[in-house]
Amino acid sequence: MIASTVRLDRTILIHARPAIVFEFFTNAEDWASWWGAGSRIDARPGGQLLIRHPNGVEVIGEVIDVRAPERIVFTYGYASGSSIPPSGSQVTIRLDNHPAGTLLQLTHEFTDAEARDQHVQGWRFQLSLFANAVANKVNASAAETVDRWFAAWSDPQATSREVTLATITSGEPAFYDRFSSIAGSEDLKAHLAAVHKFMPGMRLERRGDVRHCQSRVLADWVALGVDGQERGRGTNLFVLDADSRIAEVTGFWA
Repeated sequence: MIASTVRLDRTILIHARPAIVFEFFTNAEDWASWWGAGSRIDARPGGQLLIRHPNGVEVIGEVIDVRAPERIVFTYGYASGSSIPPSGSQVTIRLDNHPAGTLLQLTHEFTDAEARDQHVQGWRFQLSLFANAVANKVNASAAETVDRWFAAWSDPQATSREVTLATITSGEPAFYDRFSSIAGSEDLKAHLAAVHKFMPGMRLERRGDVRHCQSRVLADWVALGVDGQERGRGTNLFVLDADSRIAEVTGFWA
């Protein structure tokens, strides 16, 4: 325990379950995917941690407390001794359940205000990187999910189409584009039935790689007629829930 006089508090919402988020504090590979190559952590009381920033600056510390998947506490100081000496500050990270995933609450305790002020932007940046590192892991199969969405739209058989939707969407998905304002699974099912009634043989296909950031995924697509000719193209924005299922889609026609 340090003789802290000031603290920095920051909260961020991460679209993943606490158990998954906590792996980034206990698994050295996940820890390094957040901080940078060469970073490591021994997640037990008394275990050592190393943060190696891409610019070569190193932070060292010791794990004080671990309560998976709720809390980790560790000391934090620079190997060079500059700004904050080894064991010169303390970080507490708490994870709470949230309807959208995990609410991460960070407290960094310092012995002086100048050191705290030097880390305000640093933690804003690093926790943003952290949320993306978690999203990269949780949504590693985002391209497959997107392709199954397009496959469902292209499937003329209601039974198999609805089975696909049930496995890739959250309970009450929403869909919006210039022709649609759909809320809920029953409305979506009826909408797709109408698509195949009025545009028989139509199919959607993804074009190019998906791009994802946090819980948002962008995917370009083309709409093809029964003759294989292009009838339209555009981009979909998918919003994924904490279990990497589709909660909302907005389609932008080119």
